[in-house]
Amino acid sequence: MSQGTSERNRAVRILAKSLYRDLRSQGFDERQIVSLATELISEVTQKMSSDAARVEVSP
Repeated sequence: MSQGTSERNRAVRILAKSLYRDLRSQGFDERQIVSLATELISEVTQKMSSDAARVEVSP
């Protein structure tokens, strides 16, 4: 793993913890936070699928 990748992974972990704390302080419960995470994963999955389909269609 490169230095840049390691730093990016660390930044992602910090962002996730910060987002979690912010959501909790705004009154979101664990179930709602899991729902948000599920929606984010769904969005990323849809984007990846559409990108893959576009690559398959490209000449």
